[in-house]
Amino acid sequence: MIRLPDTAHTARPWRIHEIAPDFELEDVWELPGRGGPDDFPRLVDMIVSFDLSRSPSRATRALWSLRWTVGRLLGWDDADGGLDARVSTLYDRLPADLVRGGRGPDFPQLPFRSLYLTDSEFAAEIANATMHGVMHIGAVEEGPDSFRAQMAVLVKPNGRLGSAYMAAIRPFRRLVVYPAMMRQGRELWERGPAANPGG
Repeated sequence: MIRLPDTAHTARPWRIHEIAPDFELEDVWELPGRGGPDDFPRLVDMIVSFDLSRSPSRATRALWSLRWTVGRLLGWDDADGGLDARVSTLYDRLPADLVRGGRGPDFPQLPFRSLYLTDSEFAAEIANATMHGVMHIGAVEEGPDSFRAQMAVLVKPNGRLGSAYMAAIRPFRRLVVYPAMMRQGRELWERGPAANPGG
């Protein structure tokens, strides 16, 4: 797993730049594995199927459970703090061609909402009382029949609470959650299309 410099995201002509220019870039990571011409949709399907509550990593499962317990106690995840309530969905900002292209697959387990899917980009959003966030997946061409993928996390913290929350979870995301996700992702990718990411 490799954490990339910000320019690995900012220097590329991703469509997300025009949609979320007011969001801060939190992280950029290279995803494990390489793909061929028709593999990007498979990668996206694998990502949206992740269930962190069933991660092979015990630490990740514990952190995920703790986050939702604290969020429930403090009301962070109440409906009035999320999309279409505290914040407007970024879907309203999409240009017509991205709307026509479709949102992409739904997330059965993670609290994200898909925004758009192209041949080389996928974006999804999440919002609660602490922040409004975007997960962006991009395919970087390495040759005529090969790409590597990277994930960027963009956020708009909700005031001091949001800034404090993002600072508090940063080391856990970078040292525990993301490494576990990348390990699981590599195993699933290498097993091929028959793998069940939610299992």
